Amino acid sequence: MRSTFMGLETNKRGLFTQQTALYTTGHNISNANTLGYSRQRVNMQATPGFPTAGLNQPIYPGHLGTGVEAGSIKRIRDEFIDRQYRQETNKLGYWESATKSISQMEDIMSEPSEFGINQSFTDFWKSMEDVIDNPKDTAGRQVLIAKGKTLAESFNYMDRQLKLIQGNIGNEISVTTDKVSSILKQIAHINKQIQAVEPNGYIPNDLYDARDLLVDELNTHIPVSISWQKSGGMAKDIAEGSMTITYVPADGSAPVKLVDGKEYAKLATVDTSGNRVDSDVDNLTTGGFTEFGGIRISAIGEPPTDPLTGGTYTTIAYNQMEPSKGSLHSLIDAYGHSGGQGIYPEMLADLDRLANEFITTFNTQHRAGYGLDNSTNNNFFTGTTARDFQVVITDPKQVAVSSALGEEGNNNNMRELAKLQSDPRAALNQGTFQGFYKSLVGDLAVTGQEAERNAFNSKTLHLQISNNRDSMSSVSLDEEMTNMISFQQAYNANARMITVVDETLDKIINGMGRVGL
Repeated sequence: MRSTFMGLETNKRGLFTQQTALYTTGHNISNANTLGYSRQRVNMQATPGFPTAGLNQPIYPGHLGTGVEAGSIKRIRDEFIDRQYRQETNKLGYWESATKSISQMEDIMSEPSEFGINQSFTDFWKSMEDVIDNPKDTAGRQVLIAKGKTLAESFNYMDRQLKLIQGNIGNEISVTTDKVSSILKQIAHINKQIQAVEPNGYIPNDLYDARDLLVDELNTHIPVSISWQKSGGMAKDIAEGSMTITYVPADGSAPVKLVDGKEYAKLATVDTSGNRVDSDVDNLTTGGFTEFGGIRISAIGEPPTDPLTGGTYTTIAYNQMEPSKGSLHSLIDAYGHSGGQGIYPEMLADLDRLANEFITTFNTQHRAGYGLDNSTNNNFFTGTTARDFQVVITDPKQVAVSSALGEEGNNNNMRELAKLQSDPRAALNQGTFQGFYKSLVGDLAVTGQEAERNAFNSKTLHLQISNNRDSMSSVSLDEEMTNMISFQQAYNANARMITVVDETLDKIINGMGRVGL
């Protein structure tokens, strides 16, 4: 038969369950502004009815309910939306980084400008006109030398500043790689905590949130693949288990584990000489520059060995990286890879090509002329690149204006030099010197616009997916307030039921058996 105190137990369960729901609601409200927090919900379920199945059990008109219990406390999360969010995070990280790198280059080149290379060319050609008009005047020749120095310094400055930014990008590559290693370490440590909690039958929702937030950040830098391993023991079915993170090369090579339970890998970005990528790009034009050579991923451990100092590691080459995914790939695209490819190496190489073609062409014509002192076969410029571009001539009398020996009023050679302004050059894609430079600036502008457009489109889609995720997982204070009132009323009703049962029992215990008293 049923227990006399059965009603008390039924409503005691109700009190405890509604109290758990109230505490969970309070936890949600407290974390309404916590980054990465997912709202939690108590999954209530009816306890087994009375009586249980059995041969000698009493017969009742129906199965008598015994109350409610909190089956689990689960966070509200959608794995499909999470996967979409992280995939778009890969693209957004790439294009935002690309936009930043290109914007820095545009700030340095800053065309049209009164002080850029294009204006220096214009001023240099213009100074020739005064020499042509007054070939005997040394003052005009001196101005030509000064404008030539300005042109050379413009190339020197552009080369120096672009390499400075390129070096900063190299440092950023190393910082980003270290950040990825730090994130992997934090995820592994959270895995370790989860492995200690889940076998006891608990669901560490807040640890899950902290881990997912790190995975979101990780996908900003590199694309990764995720799987889960159950913890065993008394772990519940809804327990997620420890997370395994792998990097899947784009060329179909074997996946590389980054995190496996409490063990994790350490990453290092190296140049083609096997040294850590850094800001040392000053020797680019001398052939000593070493570009991106690969990402070394150590074997997982606790802690792992440093792949820069030895141990077992896997190297991910540029062609094994997922294109247009993650800020690290974007930084490498800007810094340089695969034999001079990349935004900054290609621009520096084009500037060197322009400088070398101009120096060679101008010197060839200048050597054919004669100065006021009848000197000939003199170079006006020296150097072969934008870095070492300089004016070598110092005496204005040695400026080769005349085309014939002893003819001070002859300006034919200077006229031929002036014609170089409009001559197309095969080495410059059939463009003039200034035309080639303008095409470089135009191509950069187009590339920048493309990066900005892709960044905007990716950010828009990312925001839409983020809003979808927030609509499901984030805390709504209005909804929580409604839940709080609902659970409070249920708690009060259960308390009232206990009072009613108590009064009933009081009548039975203290009022029965006292007939006539």
